[in-house]
Amino acid sequence: MAQGETVIEHPNRDKAASQTTRVLVVALLLISAALLAIVTIGGWSKIQGAKPVQIAYVLLYLVLAFYIARWRSGLLPVAAAVAIVLLLFAAISGPEWFDRNGEGYSDPALDAGLIGVLTLLLVPLQVLLIVFAAQGFTQRWSVEIERAAHGAPAGARLA
Repeated sequence: MAQGETVIEHPNRDKAASQTTRVLVVALLLISAALLAIVTIGGWSKIQGAKPVQIAYVLLYLVLAFYIARWRSGLLPVAAAVAIVLLLFAAISGPEWFDRNGEGYSDPALDAGLIGVLTLLLVPLQVLLIVFAAQGFTQRWSVEIERAAHGAPAGARLA
């Protein structure tokens, strides 16, 4: 390093709680995306009008997981907000899949009851995602400390 260079440190990212929260948020996003993809593919022939929304959600969750894995804490409130919407969609549509087991309904690619269970599994996953995303946001992952390459801290600032 050349003389006069500064080093940026993120002390809150080194904490075990921050690292655990980040892993949990990323895992919850990936599991939610996988479940939603299974529900979308399994019920493709019976989903009316929600196909683009579900595909967008899967892609959005994958993008959020990628950036949050790279410590982008500004996306944590976004993850929580979209999780709230998905929670509402899943809570409303989950029981409707069980009604398809009645007479006169044709089955989607997967059993309607299985799709209903998977859809309702999204509800507690979204609650956990909201909780851990909020916790991660309070951990202040974006705090930066500048210090001279071979010296003491030059000061702290928020990113």
